[in-house]
Amino acid sequence: MITTPMLLGLAWKSAAVAGLILILLRLARRRSAGERSMIAHAGLVALLALPAAMLLLPAWAPLPESWTAAAASAPLAAAPVAGAAAPAVSVAAETARFTLPGVGDLAPFLYAIPLALLSGMMLLAVVRLFAMRGRAEVLTQGSWLSALAEAQRRMGFKHGTALLVSKELRSPISWGVLRPTIVLSPVTVDAVDEAEAIIAHELAHVARLDWAKLLGARVACAVFWFNPLVWMLARESHQLREEAADDAVLMADIDGPDYATLLVGAARHDNQGALLAAHGVAPGKGSLKRRITRVLDGSLKRGPASASWMLMSLVLLAGVTAPLAAFSATADHSGRTAKDVRVPSLASAPAAIQSTAAVGGNQGGETAPAAATRKPLTADQLVSMRAVGVTPEYVAEMREHGGSMDPDDIIAAKATGVDPAYVRAMRGVFPGADMDDLIGASALHIDPGYAREMKAQFPGLSIDDLVGMRAVGVTGDYIRRMRGAGYALKTPDDAIELRATGMTGRATAKATTRREDRATVEIGRGVLEARSADGRVARIAFPEPPAPPAAPEN
Repeated sequence: MITTPMLLGLAWKSAAVAGLILILLRLARRRSAGERSMIAHAGLVALLALPAAMLLLPAWAPLPESWTAAAASAPLAAAPVAGAAAPAVSVAAETARFTLPGVGDLAPFLYAIPLALLSGMMLLAVVRLFAMRGRAEVLTQGSWLSALAEAQRRMGFKHGTALLVSKELRSPISWGVLRPTIVLSPVTVDAVDEAEAIIAHELAHVARLDWAKLLGARVACAVFWFNPLVWMLARESHQLREEAADDAVLMADIDGPDYATLLVGAARHDNQGALLAAHGVAPGKGSLKRRITRVLDGSLKRGPASASWMLMSLVLLAGVTAPLAAFSATADHSGRTAKDVRVPSLASAPAAIQSTAAVGGNQGGETAPAAATRKPLTADQLVSMRAVGVTPEYVAEMREHGGSMDPDDIIAAKATGVDPAYVRAMRGVFPGADMDDLIGASALHIDPGYAREMKAQFPGLSIDDLVGMRAVGVTGDYIRRMRGAGYALKTPDDAIELRATGMTGRATAKATTRREDRATVEIGRGVLEARSADGRVARIAFPEPPAPPAAPEN
């Protein structure tokens, strides 16, 4: 699957390859067009092999390990932290909040759209070529057939070549590898005196497999559409293919000035890009002057590339491209490459987070091997830490006061506003309270003052009781008012039950009279009913106690 890091690697590595080829072409400007064309197309082959080489070759990390570690930790260490001003929100709310995808997530899709469009255009051009071939007529004129046979004999080209004529063209074109085809326009067929030069030019394209090179250049432009250097190299390779074909014409003893006149005339009948997947005699708008200048310059070196030149070009490009494709600035030195890393690890986090964010933490007695085997952070955990404002200083302080904490505890503590001061104050009221209890208490906005007040009312209060009381809205004032109204609140559960029912149920209390008999007293809405031990019943109506205050809104 295409990823953003892979696209970034392709971008700068393709720029390096294409830039190197353009420099080599500049340095070899005095060589023949055939030799320079070999350099250009070797560069295109290297570009097309670059994605596969990046995936298949083992990573090569020549940079010192300290450089890669510093580069990996710099974004986390230097990133501005907005956590100090971030509101305390619950982890569930943070997770449920919808977020738009970032540029990194959209990059593969943005890359694929132009790739698909350019590939579709090339495919359409090829289909149109073969459709036009099916509609074209076979050329049977003797002078053109004789020119084709003579050009094939001179070039040693033994494959059969179809010679057709089509009214859809304005100037000759050629394409094909296994079944090469030359198609002439009706106007060209009438220019019998130019037959030898035109056939020599088009057959040179066929013999040099220029159609396959043209398609390769189109594919390279589609894959690296974002790289202007690749487009420049593709245009230069096309120009060099035409110049090499021109040299083949001149080497066939065609007069230079006559051939230059042919080029000028063909330029007036250019196919105007209607068929992008074929070569033609007619020069493009930007290449006419350059091609005529070369045709008329008798001092230029002409001829195809030699075998030694081809071998030198391929070795040079392989020696540069292979290390460049394998190069990784973020590979570790244990053999694992950046492509193998699916989530950021603790090695890329600041030192304070490394020491505490791992599962179980490091309590000071952890050995080096144990520290090296800590479970790495996931991408979601790192993003959540950054979102709620976790800093190295906060992690270090929480580890000192909160004990063993896993990454999720750190995120939840920061999101709910738990800090070392809160931990100290709450543990002063509830010694031994664990971090989960403190996070839950902070999520309900339980402050140390409220905890101390409830502890004074119920000495045996636990932190779970405190959370339950806060959840239903029990306050110190509520407890005092209810006790003043005659309700016996002996345990936190009594207060929670009374507050939860809102005086709609029945509360039962035991009362002892001044005599030895025990009486059961039941309090309902506006009625007090007393049952003595001997079965006598007394009922007294009284005003209902005022309703308890509403629970404070959090």
